Amino acid sequence: MKKYILSLLALAAITATSCRRDMLNPESVIKDSTVEMNPFDFWLEANFLKPYNIEFKYRFALNESDMGYWTVPAEYEASIIYAHLVKYLCVDTYDEIAGLDFTRAYFPKMFFLIGTWEYKNNGSIVLGTAEAGKKIMLSGVNELPLVLDYYEGAELSEYLNHYYIKTIHHEFTHILNQTKTYPETFGQISSKDYVGDACFDTDQYWRGRGFITDYAQSEHREDFAEMVSEYITHDAAWWQEQLTAAHNETTEVRKVNPDAEYGDVIIQSKLDIVVTYLQDQWGINIDELRDILGRRFGDVGAGRVDLHSVEL
Repeated sequence: MKKYILSLLALAAITATSCRRDMLNPESVIKDSTVEMNPFDFWLEANFLKPYNIEFKYRFALNESDMGYWTVPAEYEASIIYAHLVKYLCVDTYDEIAGLDFTRAYFPKMFFLIGTWEYKNNGSIVLGTAEAGKKIMLSGVNELPLVLDYYEGAELSEYLNHYYIKTIHHEFTHILNQTKTYPETFGQISSKDYVGDACFDTDQYWRGRGFITDYAQSEHREDFAEMVSEYITHDAAWWQEQLTAAHNETTEVRKVNPDAEYGDVIIQSKLDIVVTYLQDQWGINIDELRDILGRRFGDVGAGRVDLHSVEL
């Protein structure tokens, strides 16, 4: 027994000595990653961060991405193009219509870019998402250089609007709605006709049932954001074409539901609420906003906006 006790005492002494000699290194092995600023970073700082406190993130960050989809990083040149589009067609647009203080206060504080589209299992793609009024994630960035090479003029403007810019105005509408809610009467207009994620599986007569797009059928929040974004990113002639199509499509709807109200009447009643909401809650005239965007889209389509320079 004494031998075992002595052995244990000896082992403890050795261990204690070893511990005293094995001092921890006071310098942490965890290092903060540092990225050297390039010309684009300085341009973003001057055009987004300093004037608006908006962080425009184009380098891939796993924690910012959506883990539910396969994604790839946004390419450098494509990110520059998108940054110019966001600045000229979105940020500067709201500066012009509502003032710098409005944009600083309400525009999201982060944009995060990913290179690919996000594909859902119902066949649709996610063009962008807004999170808690602070962040907008934008996808499909890496296609932009090809788009600029292939399209020009009005076709370029329409393509950019459909896949990129309308998404930002749609998501920004959500942010405004989260800050000041719109009347409940809007959601009551088509309350029985919203279909959730099944909107892409419904029949083709969505305008005939009072929706400006098929996605607007999903729920009243999306319906409201689609009404705003579609109206302000198209001209008056396009909007009238949609109302005419809605009226004609209702003829088909009434073959199944003879009492169905005409789709153009429903859309117009929704628009009336949208117009009043923007004017009363935000001091924004929706037709003036549409005119500003139309002019700016024309500038981009005509090549009057440099989408590649990062010179200060």
